Amino acid sequence: MAVDDFEEMVRDCGPVVYRFLLSLCGDAGLAEELTAETFCRAWCQIDRFRGECRVETWLCQIAKHALYKERRRTKGHIPWEQAEEGTYDGALLERLADKEQALAVFHQLHRLEEPYREVFMLRVLGELKFKEIAAVCGRTESWAKVTFYRAKDKLIEGMEERYEDQL
Repeated sequence: MAVDDFEEMVRDCGPVVYRFLLSLCGDAGLAEELTAETFCRAWCQIDRFRGECRVETWLCQIAKHALYKERRRTKGHIPWEQAEEGTYDGALLERLADKEQALAVFHQLHRLEEPYREVFMLRVLGELKFKEIAAVCGRTESWAKVTFYRAKDKLIEGMEERYEDQL
């Protein structure tokens, strides 16, 4: 692949990869860093791309593996700057305490089976279009729409059951 072609791929697919990573990790800085790492890995592995799927799907798979590797590497570690300041839990806990409803939704979301959870997160948190979700998952746009709406229904049903139990 020529350098110009690769640069075009970065321009075209970079936003999709970034939003995908952001939807999975929720950290803009980490998503940006892993997007760059994804394209570095893609450059090194370009000869392995067989064209059996869309390039966005291939890149998002590389991105997902980069995120998993990063999570394994940093599991249980608190960044030094945050440990010194003592801010690693305070701000987050305050926000979660103020958003009990959001926490309940996240608990329900965590209970969703795949692919419902992934599609819902890509759509809501990652703000991906159904066409982009379809490309990431290697499915059709109709599949992405149906899966999202079923996920939404499952979340609503789970929330209703949760609040019925509390009454």
